[in-house]
Amino acid sequence: MPKKCRDGGQRRGPQPCYSPDIYHLLRSRRGGKSQHGFIDLEMLPPELGITILSYLNATDLCLASCVWHGLGNDEYLWQGLCKSTWGHCSIYNRTLPEGFSYRRLYLQLDEGCLTFNANPQEGVDYFLSKGILVDHATELAKFIFYTRRLNWKMLRIYLDERRDVLDELVTLHNFSNQFLPNALRDFFRHIHAPEERGEYLETLITKFSHRFCTCNPGLVRELGLSPDAVYVLCYSLILLSIDLTSPHVKNKMSKREFIRNTRRATHNVSDDFVGHLYDNIYLIGHVAA
Repeated sequence: MPKKCRDGGQRRGPQPCYSPDIYHLLRSRRGGKSQHGFIDLEMLPPELGITILSYLNATDLCLASCVWHGLGNDEYLWQGLCKSTWGHCSIYNRTLPEGFSYRRLYLQLDEGCLTFNANPQEGVDYFLSKGILVDHATELAKFIFYTRRLNWKMLRIYLDERRDVLDELVTLHNFSNQFLPNALRDFFRHIHAPEERGEYLETLITKFSHRFCTCNPGLVRELGLSPDAVYVLCYSLILLSIDLTSPHVKNKMSKREFIRNTRRATHNVSDDFVGHLYDNIYLIGHVAA
């Protein structure tokens, strides 16, 4: 029996924690009846169902298929999950054999990423053995670029050994019309910077500098930039980032000091441009965080 309120009305039981739009959508698809228990994904739009399931790992998805009936056999759903999690795989562009299962592919992709995160070369070998990837630098770079399931430390080890894959990965970035510090942040989100300065960091910044100039020929002409000048500016931005964000640095570098120091290394770059670089780091933060 529903409980009565003091004003004579009936107190309703707790409502599910959905947003108003989703709650009314579910009620309409249930015929206006409130039901308890798990939501059947068939009641939701496909895009929303895929979004919900994309937060689950392979083990949880297998468990979810026991709760949401039909999930384990819905190939369109598993296809969407594969392509939303791993945006590029060589196998996507092939004619798939009869009886191919995207559910099996999802589990193999998950297993391969777990293997990669323990041993990068073994992970790549697993993908190659299953026919998921082909051993071509461009294909491997696209796979890396369009997924976030790979551990960045292991990825750094792999890219340090496979410079051909690193070259292709750099060319996948489009820095057109991006402000230099923002482009550098975007670059380091895909290819994490090493913790210490060394040959690998120098290689990354060199490749970034050339790619940035290639993507921004108009800016290069207008500001008189060159790959060498961008290289120096990138190192200046990294050092400034450390200076402004580190709690161990008591006397922070001022904007005037940064402009003066940068001018010594890059004679053709205007003070206004360098000042804007300083403002970006001061307001937004580290370029390689």
